[in-house]
Amino acid sequence: MDTIASLFAFITTPVSWIIVQFHKLYGAIFGADTGWAWGLSIVSLVVVIRICLIPLFVKQIKSTRNMQALQPKMKAIQERYKNDKQRQSEEMMKLYKETGTNPLSSCLPILAQSPFFFALYHVLSKIASGDTIGVLNQDLVNSAREAHIFGAPIAAKFMDDPGKVEALNASLTDVRIVTAVMIVLMSLSQFFTQRQLMQKNVDLTVKTPYMQQQKMLMYIFPVIFAVMGINFPVGVLVYWLTTNVWTMGQQMYVINQNPTPGSKAQDHYLQRLVKSVNSHGEVRGRRRRAVVQAIVAKGPDRNDNERKFVTTLAKAGFTPQADGTVKKVDPATAEAESAAATRRQQPKRQPKAKRQAGGAQQTMAKTSLEKADQPQDAKTKQPAKPAGGSTRQAKSGQRKGQQRPKHPSSKK
Repeated sequence: MDTIASLFAFITTPVSWIIVQFHKLYGAIFGADTGWAWGLSIVSLVVVIRICLIPLFVKQIKSTRNMQALQPKMKAIQERYKNDKQRQSEEMMKLYKETGTNPLSSCLPILAQSPFFFALYHVLSKIASGDTIGVLNQDLVNSAREAHIFGAPIAAKFMDDPGKVEALNASLTDVRIVTAVMIVLMSLSQFFTQRQLMQKNVDLTVKTPYMQQQKMLMYIFPVIFAVMGINFPVGVLVYWLTTNVWTMGQQMYVINQNPTPGSKAQDHYLQRLVKSVNSHGEVRGRRRRAVVQAIVAKGPDRNDNERKFVTTLAKAGFTPQADGTVKKVDPATAEAESAAATRRQQPKRQPKAKRQAGGAQQTMAKTSLEKADQPQDAKTKQPAKPAGGSTRQAKSGQRKGQQRPKHPSSKK
């Protein structure tokens, strides 16, 4: 890990400078050598970094949704060119280009954070060894070494030996307890964040391999963090726990305000929107009007949640308009318009059993018509025989039906 952290040494000076500036602020309140001053400085570093990464987070959301929408098309390409990997890759790249989707966009926030993460790890490692780094002079390094968070030095690790912990004026038991609790909280926050995304903000009407991958990551990532966490200093655990909590809160806000179409979160959002319209008699807020406008523009291509939203509004006596507002009308009229719009939509695909039953009925009807078209003998009610009187079945290779008489000169 020291080798990896040294690769990001170019950013240790900015990271250490940000920490020192916040330490001056919190040191004046809690005391320069306290764990609160140094711990809150690390938390503030996370907040600054995550605020700067908000544009990348927005790109991540758009990319994730585009990838979900493209999964059926991607699967079709894989099936079509399963024996030609080169053509498959070309078609995939063409699809990404046409839709403006970048598969790497979903990893941008993590990739952008990695230099700061490893730089902070490098800074804390130098503090543990008592060496200066960046803008941290010897006095600040000694102050950070003396800072304890719930009895654990910010530079101590779960796997440190007793001698190293004693050199930091701490107890090995305190260090193990604090780091273990923080590792568990870090893993749980990661799991809850991924679980929240899978259960509430995924279009459940589209079953794709992408969903299975996300479900696997929901269980794998917390285990990875737990294993790696035993080698992280307390200060890095504070950093990672803070960024996980920030991600969880940020994602919760996005799910509530801008849910994925077809997801449970969208259903809950539209239910809240209906209650707001019933209470105020109008759509309040520019964002909400944009949502209603998008639903109206979809027309027959609305998903189940959006059709339910329009129907519920109709029962309450409101009709959504193209500009995102609602119009108060007679409930019976609104329901009739909503029902007419529903009938104009494409019929749903019937189950396999129904399709087979329908096909059998069509076959029987066709057979009955063919029998009715055949000429029948008036007395026996049986199909009439051919004019030649021959009822022999045609031999293999011969045409069925009445045969042409042979020429007298022909051989038998």
